[in-house]
Amino acid sequence: MDDARSAWPAPLPPPSGAPVPLRRPRRWPARAGAAALVATALVFDRSPLVVVALLFVLVVPFERFFPRHRQPLRRPGLATDLAFALAAPALRVGTLAVGVVVGVVSLAWLPGLALRPLVMALPPLVRAVAGAVAFDLLVYWMHRFAHEVPFLWRFHAVHHSPARLDWISGLRVHPLDGAFLTPPIVFLLAAGVPAEVTGALAVVQLATGLFLHANVRWRLRPLQRVVATPEFHHWHHADEPAAHHTNYASFLPLWDQLFGTYRVPADRRPERYGIGEPMPTRFVDQLRYPWRDLPGPVRLARTGVRHPLRSARRLGGAARTLVAQMAASARRPVRAGAAAQPPS
Repeated sequence: MDDARSAWPAPLPPPSGAPVPLRRPRRWPARAGAAALVATALVFDRSPLVVVALLFVLVVPFERFFPRHRQPLRRPGLATDLAFALAAPALRVGTLAVGVVVGVVSLAWLPGLALRPLVMALPPLVRAVAGAVAFDLLVYWMHRFAHEVPFLWRFHAVHHSPARLDWISGLRVHPLDGAFLTPPIVFLLAAGVPAEVTGALAVVQLATGLFLHANVRWRLRPLQRVVATPEFHHWHHADEPAAHHTNYASFLPLWDQLFGTYRVPADRRPERYGIGEPMPTRFVDQLRYPWRDLPGPVRLARTGVRHPLRSARRLGGAARTLVAQMAASARRPVRAGAAAQPPS
């Protein structure tokens, strides 16, 4: 086999699983909606402009000098990624609102309260370290559920839709995808882990995520089994069957090694990214994408008023199905390299 180092950086081949439109939408309504949402967000909070500028200055030079894949700076999908980044304050409102509901309904605070006396008896430093390790483990499982539970995959698929990974692609996240990560935070807060620690962990996870998506060719081999690296996470985004359902950890690959989902081949690198299902390419269309073929909020509210008992039974049935699928995912003996497809 050819020396991988001599073969890189190489041009990225056309992605087989690149998101393609479900239909050809009219361009101007989608662009006008995206522009209005981004402009509204920036009126109230201009910090995303600072973040994008800092990322451009700090990361892009390394991507230019040490590229994993040669690709133009203005590559396809860049406008969508920038829209997600700049609209983050407006999207965060939805994330917070739904996240509070998800955190309460998940009942993750119950086991947290049960463990609180034990956690509070720990020295502050030990409590912080234990909280960080527990947070990373819980995020591993929530990330795994996001791939293996069909309803959660609807939202997480937006994050995996870019066919090019680089400095800005990591910010393409559906707001409700982030809301489903609240149970670990609720658990830790209820268990007595200080809010400052959980907040710092969330910030570290965001910063680490941006680094993991960078288009840099560094392998960092001594660290690959200790902490997550771009090499590790790029395989998680690879559009090939052997890479699906692998490398879920956000910081410690230890969890993937323990649960059989670790995969970082030594002799090659992923050549294609994206997903193998049709998806719109524009910002507003991707926000709407998870709700395809689902009843809208107005219809749900009307049905709930007219038929409250029937709606409650359906909601309970959907919740039981979701829990059953999560339990099945936890029991599934996943092995790295298994040819498993993401749920559709």
